[in-house]
Amino acid sequence: MAISVAAAKLKRLRQRFGISAPRVAVRTHVPWYWRASATVVILSVSLALAAWVYDAGRRFAGFDSNESSREIQLLRNYVMELDAELTKLRGVAGSGESRLQIEQAALRQLSSQVKSLELENAALKQDLAFFEGLMPSVDLGGEPGLRISDLRVDNAGRSGEFRYRMLVVNGGGRLAKEVRGSLVLVLDVRLAGKDVMITIPSESDPNPQRFRFEIKHFFRLEGGFSVPEGGVVKRVEARLVQEGVVRARQSIAL
Repeated sequence: MAISVAAAKLKRLRQRFGISAPRVAVRTHVPWYWRASATVVILSVSLALAAWVYDAGRRFAGFDSNESSREIQLLRNYVMELDAELTKLRGVAGSGESRLQIEQAALRQLSSQVKSLELENAALKQDLAFFEGLMPSVDLGGEPGLRISDLRVDNAGRSGEFRYRMLVVNGGGRLAKEVRGSLVLVLDVRLAGKDVMITIPSESDPNPQRFRFEIKHFFRLEGGFSVPEGGVVKRVEARLVQEGVVRARQSIAL
């Protein structure tokens, strides 16, 4: 009995401490908060490493966000400079166009004035030539009476409107007396397929005073008249009338 009890104890010892005994692992006890901190640190380092690898890959592939932002900003600045320069050039072009328009308007005005002066100069030359040829006979006491010289009739630029001008001379030299009279224009007109005669001023003219004149030696008569629409003036005769009597006349064909 005692032997069997000793054998049983020996067998238990062999099972606990022998080759067949279960293995026991001895580990150092670490608090949970240290384990949590270590986990957080490892995760942070992993995320930082992953971000660095991602950025390095983008830079290597040419997709760096910082570089792209700088290039975009440079392009925006360049576009703003171009816009400012374009606005400045538009302002310069606008002012240049305004100056050009002003210069063109001034040139047209000067051209019109030069043309008007040339016409006036030509008329003065004609009058001067006439006066130079007329003065000797006036000084010597030429034939008394009225006469018309240099009758001209021109189209006024509008259909049916005309301008006339003539020089009226009162002969008789320095002793000539002042003469009062009126101008009458007799027109031969082709109207509606018929030849008609029109007298200006007519009896219904609202302003016949514009055809009256007073003359001592020389006087220029000029003015305008109109004919019905479609009328073609063939001939114009100017008459100087004094007290109902025609004192002088001259005609011109158009």
